[in-house]
Amino acid sequence: MKWRAAVLVSFVAVAAFWGGYESARWHKASQATPRPQAGRPATRYYCPMHPSYTSDRPGDCPICGMRLVPMEQWPPEGGRRATEKQHLPPGVFHVPVERQQLIGVRYGTVEWSSADRVVRAVGRVQVDETRVVRVHPKVDGWLEEVYVDFVGKFVRQGQPLASLYSPQLLVAQQEYLLALKAQQLLSRPNGLTRGLEAGSVGPERAEMARSLVAAARRRLELSDVSPEEVQLLEQTGKPSRTVKLYAPISGYVLARNAYPQQRVTPETELYMLADLSRVWVIVDVYEYEAPLIRLGLPAIVRLPYEPSRQFRSQVSYIQPSLDPSTRTLKVRLEVENTGLALKPEMFVHAELHVPQPRRLTVPVEAVLDSGLVKTVFVDHGNGYLERRRVETGEIIGDRIVILKGLNPGERIVVSGTFLIDSESRLQTAMRSPAGAEHIGHSQGVPSGQASAPPEAHGHD
Repeated sequence: MKWRAAVLVSFVAVAAFWGGYESARWHKASQATPRPQAGRPATRYYCPMHPSYTSDRPGDCPICGMRLVPMEQWPPEGGRRATEKQHLPPGVFHVPVERQQLIGVRYGTVEWSSADRVVRAVGRVQVDETRVVRVHPKVDGWLEEVYVDFVGKFVRQGQPLASLYSPQLLVAQQEYLLALKAQQLLSRPNGLTRGLEAGSVGPERAEMARSLVAAARRRLELSDVSPEEVQLLEQTGKPSRTVKLYAPISGYVLARNAYPQQRVTPETELYMLADLSRVWVIVDVYEYEAPLIRLGLPAIVRLPYEPSRQFRSQVSYIQPSLDPSTRTLKVRLEVENTGLALKPEMFVHAELHVPQPRRLTVPVEAVLDSGLVKTVFVDHGNGYLERRRVETGEIIGDRIVILKGLNPGERIVVSGTFLIDSESRLQTAMRSPAGAEHIGHSQGVPSGQASAPPEAHGHD
């Protein structure tokens, strides 16, 4: 009998311990997982990156690892909001103002803009071809002295470049002196007509002498003998062994082929001089911007190392064909080279300002571009937003042209468009039958666990 009593006492003790343990575990579980109150919808959580994924517990998204955020309500769009949406366009969704503030949503307006379109391109400085002079001797000869003896030297108009000895010029000087002497003799009364009747042949001979003097002087001038040297020849009456070649313009020596004791001919190019007070800037304009360019278009040239310094210009020439290697259009600008800051072969930045009519524009960041579809979110107040497709044009500074889809004065979302887009997709998925399947439990997932969406509905 004693052993039966001992067994009974042991059984009662084990049963009491097990009952207390189960009671404590149930009480702890009920405190850790609060039950939803009667009449209050349960809180669900979703992934902002994958709106179709939902769960009834907080945690991380199994697709991207992003922290799940609570939905505003479950199921959405009920009560007063359903009444408010009756007066709004279809497709409007609701994002509370508090959540918009957390997201960092900013708003802007659809406005008319008349700013010029700026075509930016790279240009290369070149010498103005209309201000280039090549110096050649007009006769055969030999250079005695060379006064400008290096490339890059600046010379002024009328400055001597070199001295030339030429037998042809020496003979031309002697002929000029003989013509002068003959003119002087014929101009004397009865100088060569003694023994003849006065006035019989004197006037004709005097006119012939004047013609010979003019012809000899013209020959010297065409041979680049300066008027000063001709005057000196008349004063001294002796021909000079050499004559000087002078700079025809003021500019810089770009090429030199003149050396002492060098034999030269009229085909010999002694110097190439260029006036750099005005230069050309050849700009490469892309093919798709070529229709915007026209003659007289205002332009601004900037130095890469000093952007604040500007050179105003305009389009003076447009080449009729594209460069086949770069597929660009060559456009020429004529720029006044103040201070000679623009050097030939230097690269510069050019801006061509194309006047444009007034067009409807929005900030560039307001357009959510997914490749084929461009979306803008229009604000209807009280947290209601409308997802609207738009057609866009060119970008003008920090704004983009709207061709279709918006009206002037509408209030749109400027920043936070990505998260607003996620919220829109989430609410659309929850309202659609396909979205209900994602919101419910997936096949093979126990109740209360997070359900991952099928691959067919994954978010790109």
